[in-house]
Amino acid sequence: MLTIWGRTNSVNVQKVLWCCDELVLPYERIDAGLQFGRNSEPDYLAMNPTGKIPTLVDDDFVLWESNSILRYLVLQYGEASALYPAEPKLRASVDRWLDWSLSTLQPTEKPVFWAIVRTPAAERDAARLAHDFAAVTQLWHMVDAHLQGRFFLEDDKFTLADIVIGAYAKRYFGLDGVERPPLPNLERWYSRVATRSGFKKYVDFALT
Repeated sequence: MLTIWGRTNSVNVQKVLWCCDELVLPYERIDAGLQFGRNSEPDYLAMNPTGKIPTLVDDDFVLWESNSILRYLVLQYGEASALYPAEPKLRASVDRWLDWSLSTLQPTEKPVFWAIVRTPAAERDAARLAHDFAAVTQLWHMVDAHLQGRFFLEDDKFTLADIVIGAYAKRYFGLDGVERPPLPNLERWYSRVATRSGFKKYVDFALT
C-alpha cells in the first residue's frame, strides 16, 4: 500500500493523486502541511528533510519532490501506461513540461494564487497583483501557442505533462475577480483534461 503525505488543496499533492487515479493505484493519504502541521515534526523531517509535501512512502522506499514521485509511479506501476513515454524524444518533451512547471510556472503563479485566494482583499497590493497576474498570463499565452493544432501537450496521448500543467491551469482558470484574455487553444485543452476522472476527483474544487 502506498502512503501519500499531504493535504488535498496542495497542487503538488493533487498531481500525485491524479496520477494514482490514472494508474488505478490504491493508496492511503495522511494530511500534512499548513493547518494540519506534521511536516515540521521530527518523524516527517526524517522522511523528507525539506519539510515540504507531498512525500511518498512505498514499503521501505521514501520519495519526495512531486514530479519525481509522478515519474516513479509510472515507471514502477504503469509499465503499459502512456503517461511517461519510453521513446526518448517524447519522454524528454514530457520532462521539459515537468521541469518548466517547477522552475518557471509555479514561482510565477504562486504570488497570484496567494494574493487572491489566501489574502483578504483589504490586505492585497493591487499594483503588485496586477503585475504578477500579467506575468503568469504571459506564460499561459506561451502554452496556448504551443497547443495550436494539438490534442494534448505532447503528441496525441495524455501524459504526465497534461496532469502537471492541468493542475496548475485550475489555479489560473479557478481564480475569481480577474479578467483573463481569450486563450482558445488553452481553453479547449483545459476543457478536455477536465473530463478526466482524476481531475474531477482531486483538482476540480474551489481554490483554498
